[in-house]
This record gives sequence, structure tokens and C-alpha cells, in this order.
Amino acid sequence: MQGSGGVSARFEINVPARILFGAGVLAEVPAAVRALGTRALVVTGRSPVRAAPLSPALQAQGVVPTVWPLPVAGEPTVDSARAGVAAGRAAGCDVVVAMGGGGALDAAKAIAALLGNNGDPLDYLEVVGRGQPLERPSLPLVAIPTTAGTGSEVTRNAVLASPEHRVKASLRSPLMLPRLAVVDPDLLRDLPPRVIASGGLDALSQLCEPFLSSRANPVTDGWAREGIRRSARALRAAFAGGLSGGDAATAALRADLACASLLGGLCLANAGLGAVHGLAAPLGGMFDAPHGALCAALLPQVLAVNLRALGERDPENPVRHRFDEIAVLLTGRPEATAADGVAWVHELSAALRIPRLALYGLAAADIPALVAKAKAASSMKANPIALTDNEIAEITSAAM
Repeated sequence: MQGSGGVSARFEINVPARILFGAGVLAEVPAAVRALGTRALVVTGRSPVRAAPLSPALQAQGVVPTVWPLPVAGEPTVDSARAGVAAGRAAGCDVVVAMGGGGALDAAKAIAALLGNNGDPLDYLEVVGRGQPLERPSLPLVAIPTTAGTGSEVTRNAVLASPEHRVKASLRSPLMLPRLAVVDPDLLRDLPPRVIASGGLDALSQLCEPFLSSRANPVTDGWAREGIRRSARALRAAFAGGLSGGDAATAALRADLACASLLGGLCLANAGLGAVHGLAAPLGGMFDAPHGALCAALLPQVLAVNLRALGERDPENPVRHRFDEIAVLLTGRPEATAADGVAWVHELSAALRIPRLALYGLAAADIPALVAKAKAASSMKANPIALTDNEIAEITSAAM
């Protein structure tokens, strides 16, 4: 429940035990892992090339690595989590290291949680599983993102796809927070433009939605404001010029995007999300589409419909003024209005060439089922206003 100032009257903050941020901090990982265990399951994306130098560095510290790449590209599945647990148990691992995009980090969080507890992913998974709470802590986890978008290195949930249910759901617990999050902006050097774009708008949505959330609080508000500023000033330039340059300006872009992603993860973990992610989760289960790209397509539409719905049904809600503040942060203009902010995000989406949802197979006939699934999504509960079925359908249609 929000207080009179538009923020939660009671709040709780959960963060990893330690966060390392800065260019070159990857070099500190091997010693940090050795302090947590001696046999590491190294979870990577489908291609383990980016993480290849990590194994000899771990070995030099006396840690035995077992490299386990995700068996499929993109987000992890229930079956891939089971396979990772089997690999970790077979190798006798006592620590997990995740290095990759959000899918690899989510897989590692699920695997670490299951290695520390008995049972199957469906025992703990929300929506399609039994939703049981974890009883024991996860194995120690070191999370190292190589993209900028999900903020998964600092969140307490892991999103797993269940193809048989055509849905994505979370395994969630404070016991799943990584022991160490390592954010090295230099790892973003080789990101292609489409990943910069979709990840960047995913991060921006994870900053805007918690700021507008019914569970917003003063701590996440500060994180969100800083993250929105950094995202706004860096994302378009990074997309246009890339992130591989060795000059100071490009290094600053890498740092801004990495920091915005980190702050977005901290925000969502402690203030919730909204309709962007409430729709993106079921969409990702229904169609083979990257999570970040879905969020990127939905963000402009959700902002517009939320703003209109508040004006029509709850005009005195203090969160309306937060749309104005977001507009100022995005545009850099003190006189900017909420409508200016929504227009800015629409223009950014076009400039970053964000694909429409129809590209991934969404058709008008799918919208009623999507609306029903979105209404049940956990992220939708923190949206600043309860959206009608017609409004949720409108958002989806506008993003097609």
C-alpha cells in the first residue's frame, strides 16, 4: 500500500551480500570464488566462449571448474534446470558461477537453489508448479552478467520456461540472492546493436516500472532516478556507435548501461514491476521470443495506457506526478510533461528499430488468451492501476 507521498508505507530491501562494479573487476572473481568453495559449476550461455578464460583462472586458485553451457539458446527451461542440477551433483560442486546473459544467470540461480534443496523445479515454481518455499539457502552463487538489461545478478528469482504449459514462471526466494554480483562494463564490448537495444529498453522498463509501482519506496526511487538518467543519456549513442571502442566516451557508455541494468535489477527486486513484465512473461512462454525484445516493444504502449487510465479513473493518485518526473529525467528538460516522456520512449523505440510483436508470431486471435495469462502474472500486481481486459488487449494490439 502506498503512503501519502506515493511510496510504500512499509518496505523491505534485499540485495546480494556483495556487489563489485567497475571496469576490470572480473579479475577479482577467481579469488572470490575460492573463498566460497573448491568445486565450481560454471554456468554459461549456449556458447561458453566468453567464459573460457575463467576456467584456468579458477584452476590457478585451486578451484576445480565444471563448465555447463545452457543446452538451448535464450531463456532456461524447467528441463535445463534439471540437467544443470544433475551436472552439479555429479561433479560434487559446492559453489556456482554464472557468466552470461540473463538466461544463464537465471538458470544458475535455479540450479544453485535446487542444489541446496531437495526436489524438482516444479516443487517450487510459481503459477505452473506447487510454489513451495525453499527451506535451505542456495549454494553460494557468483553472478557475472555479460549483457546490460536483465539485472538478474541482483534479483531473488529465476524465470524458467515450461514449454508444455506455454508459460514462463519464477522460482522465487530471498535465499536465492547471489552471494556476489560482479558487474564489469568491459564485458559489454562485443554486444551487437540488437542486444544493446532490447537489453537497454528492458533495463529502462525495470527502472520506470518500479518507480511507478504501487510498492515504490524511497530507496528504490533513488536507484531508479539514477538509472533512468544513465539509460537516457547512453542508450541511443551506444546503439548507433557500438560499445567496442577503447576511448573514454565509449567506456562511459558501457559504464552507464551496465549501471542502469544493475540499478534496474535492484529496483525490480525491491519494488516490483508492472504491466510490461506482466505481459512479457506469458508472451515469452507462448512464443519463441527474447524477453528483452518483448519488454522493448511493450514499454511505450504500457506507459501510454497507464497514464491515460490513471487520468480517467484515479486522477488524484500521486503516481501521476511520477510520469512527469520520468519525462524530465528522460528528456533532460525541466518543463517536460508526462506526455513528452511517453513520446520520447516511442521515439527511442523507433530509433532502436525494436521489432513488433507480430514478428514473433503473435496474432489477434492470441490476444484473449494472453490477456487472461497476463492478469494472473505476479508482475501485474504492482502496476500503478488495475488495467481492464480491454486496456491490456489495447496495449498488446498497439505493440503488434
